[in-house]
Amino acid sequence: MKSLIQKDLFNISHNAKPMVFMLIIFAFIIIPSTDSNGYIVMSTLLCGMMVITSFSFDEHSNWNQYALIMPVSKKDLVAGKYVILFIATMVGSISGFLLASIGGIIFGKINLQANTLLELLFVTLAAAMISIISGSTTIALVFQFGAEKGRLLLLLSYLLPATICLAIYKGLLKLGIHITDTFIFSLVCCLPIIALIWSYCMYKISCFIFLRKEV
Repeated sequence: MKSLIQKDLFNISHNAKPMVFMLIIFAFIIIPSTDSNGYIVMSTLLCGMMVITSFSFDEHSNWNQYALIMPVSKKDLVAGKYVILFIATMVGSISGFLLASIGGIIFGKINLQANTLLELLFVTLAAAMISIISGSTTIALVFQFGAEKGRLLLLLSYLLPATICLAIYKGLLKLGIHITDTFIFSLVCCLPIIALIWSYCMYKISCFIFLRKEV
């Protein structure tokens, strides 16, 4: 498992410099015009999508066919992709938080008060969990349709959780439950559990798909 993760990290590291450049450019564009919160979300989701790059490298090099002649199971290959998703998401969320904090101070969008920094931390947590939920769905789609078609269906993996959240929101309004700051705080605190359950379900689905496919 460790070698699989190192292999994917090495492959996606080829795009590390362009990604860093993009994050810096977006920091100068997004933070002054909107706020630091939007930049954190963008940075986290953008880095989380890097897991698709690892699939592209695997397809072009016929990696799966080669890997399965070694003592590596299909479940190991699937699990490795989810670990890469978690790592990429954490890198994106941490770098997004740091650049958003520094940029927000430079452009006068935030101050160093504890409440402001706490808000940024909550946004970072929410963005990371959304990235994991959406990325987990993307991985399942890529295992089913391949990296190229998976890129086209990438939007679906981000729209699906958003649609579910919207449906829950409308359902709560119909029940007469209003969305308060306390409710949002509780929801953000529950997001890690939701993300863990969702990613586990997507992992099982990905294993089921990959185990049935002939490589």
